[in-house]
Amino acid sequence: MAEAREPAPSLAEEIAARLRDQVTGGALVPGQRLSEARVAAELDISRNTLREVFRLLTREGILRHEPNRGVFVAVPSMASILDIYRVRRLIEVPALAQAWPGHAAVARMRSAVARATELQRIPDWRGVGSANMEFHAAIVALTDSPRLIQFFTQIIAELRLAFGLLDSPELLHRPYIPRNAEILGRLEAGDPAGASRMLEDYLNQSERAVLEAFARLG
Repeated sequence: MAEAREPAPSLAEEIAARLRDQVTGGALVPGQRLSEARVAAELDISRNTLREVFRLLTREGILRHEPNRGVFVAVPSMASILDIYRVRRLIEVPALAQAWPGHAAVARMRSAVARATELQRIPDWRGVGSANMEFHAAIVALTDSPRLIQFFTQIIAELRLAFGLLDSPELLHRPYIPRNAEILGRLEAGDPAGASRMLEDYLNQSERAVLEAFARLG
C-alpha cells in the first residue's frame, strides 16, 4: 500500500506561515496594525486570500481583529505567557529527556548556539532571540512528530510577541546563550536526562524573568 501523504498546504496556509515567521523573527511587533491593502500588495495575493490568512492567525492568537479599526498583531497577556510556558514544559522537557544524541536535530541545536554566539558579538539581540527560538524548535524536532513541530511554531510565535513587549532584549537573551550551550553539551555527552533537568530549570527561570519584566510594564 502506498504511504499516505500529507495534503499540500493551501495558499492561505503558506502565507500564514510566512507572516508567522515574521512574528517569530521579530519583524512584526505586538500592537502593530496590518494594513490589508499594503500587506496584500506586498505578498501579491488577493484580499480574499489575505482575509483567510488573518482568520487563521487570529484563531492562533497571533493576530486580533478590532471592529471598525482593523487587524493588529496581538499583545500577549500575563495569563497567555503562563500558558505558553506550561505548554513548553510539557513538550520540550520530555522531548529532550527521550532524545537520541545522534539525531539530526542536534546539529540544528549546535548551529543555533553558534549563531547566537556570533550575533552577540555584533550585538544583534533580535537576531539572538531568533537563534534562541531555533534552538528550542530543534529540541521539539527531536520528537520526530510533525504535529508537535507544527504546533510549536505557533507557540514560539506567541512567545516572541511576549518578548517584543520588553524593552531590554539583551537582559532577556544574554543569560541563555551559555545555558543553551550547556544543555547541548550535556545531550551530546550522552546524558539526555541531565540535559532535560537543566532545560526544566532554564524554562522556570525564563518564565520568571519574562513575567517580572511584563509586570513592570504596568
